[in-house]
Amino acid sequence: MKRFAAILLSICLLAPLAGCGSKNTIPKGNKPMELTSDVTVQPVSVKAPADAAASYDRFAVDLFKTCYDGGNTLLSPLSVLGALGMTAGGAAGETLSQMEDLFGMNADEIAAYLAAFGSDGEGAKLKIANSIWVREDLRVRDAFLARNTANYGAAIYKTAFGDDTVAAINDWIEEHTDGLVKDVLDRVSPDAVMYLVNALALDAKWENIYRENEVRKATFTAADGTKQDTDMMYSEESRYLADADTTGFVKYYQGRRYAFAALLPREGMSIADYVASLNGEKLGALLDGMTAEKVNAGLPRFKTEYTVEMSKALAALGMTDAFDPARADFSGMAEIADGDNICISRVLHKTYIAVDESGTKAGAATVVEMTESAVFEPEEPKEVILDRPFVYLLIDCENGNAPVFIGTVEDLK
Repeated sequence: MKRFAAILLSICLLAPLAGCGSKNTIPKGNKPMELTSDVTVQPVSVKAPADAAASYDRFAVDLFKTCYDGGNTLLSPLSVLGALGMTAGGAAGETLSQMEDLFGMNADEIAAYLAAFGSDGEGAKLKIANSIWVREDLRVRDAFLARNTANYGAAIYKTAFGDDTVAAINDWIEEHTDGLVKDVLDRVSPDAVMYLVNALALDAKWENIYRENEVRKATFTAADGTKQDTDMMYSEESRYLADADTTGFVKYYQGRRYAFAALLPREGMSIADYVASLNGEKLGALLDGMTAEKVNAGLPRFKTEYTVEMSKALAALGMTDAFDPARADFSGMAEIADGDNICISRVLHKTYIAVDESGTKAGAATVVEMTESAVFEPEEPKEVILDRPFVYLLIDCENGNAPVFIGTVEDLK
């Protein structure tokens, strides 16, 4: 099985340039109060733009490349976009422009695009949940809450902030990622006023599970050249991927809505150089250009857990003002006192994946903190054995082969 989960967003109140807003002291035993039923929802009728899939591919690959720093890496761009999309609903001015430039869509278009994701099919389920946690003394704008409730189905909680809030948010994340992602939030910053959270979990069984005689001992050559023993799962697949730098295959999950796409760099090309060569257009062309050919495939059994704080990566991609206490404009989010401001403090992202004979289980969480069967012509089968570092994706075949997750395997230990 395969499983993924994702979480995003915490907002803190910051005074511009020097110091922060008033610190909050939180009593123990505080229980969050759900406000969702009190929010008046106005449905949004905006449609996703025609180029939304291409914009998403570009965002996904650019974010992955910027976060990649060697070793086993795993991101859920879908989770990150969901959390930042909610955040953009409260942004204005240049802050909003920079976010929309990065996403290639405006805030309502992001919501319309993301609405197509998520499923409850037999054998393959993708669950997506959103929540917003508001400090009890923040004068949050009703329109901001209503927008995110309408666009993202976000649950709204209001509470004093403290250690109990850490436990409550982490418990919410664990519940909505089927227990795959735990302890994302380490602390509540003294100036935190809001957390926007996206959680995502995928549980998918292979269309054709691996039988006992299809799993054999093999050797995997890690990125540093060391030889590692592994259980290699062998199969015959029906979709082949190839370009000048890549050979690969696609293996479907039950229902064929979701699939595992494996990308093996050409011999002599390091995984780092391969990642650097990727872009959204190249990845889209590779996936859209899959051909119906027999592929003798080998996939190692593996697990990965990955954690990253994304603020520097997002700023490097052009989203700078959102993190600057002097320049950030989240005036659509809440009313704030003169001399104070709201900006993003941290963007926390944590993921997990396990791939075995039955399928895949994966989960991801992102938290942003702000202050204040085919017919073949007879031919020789292709062969793609993943016995050295490779890139992999979990793709949604009904949404333009969009990468729900993207990762690397460089080491199996």
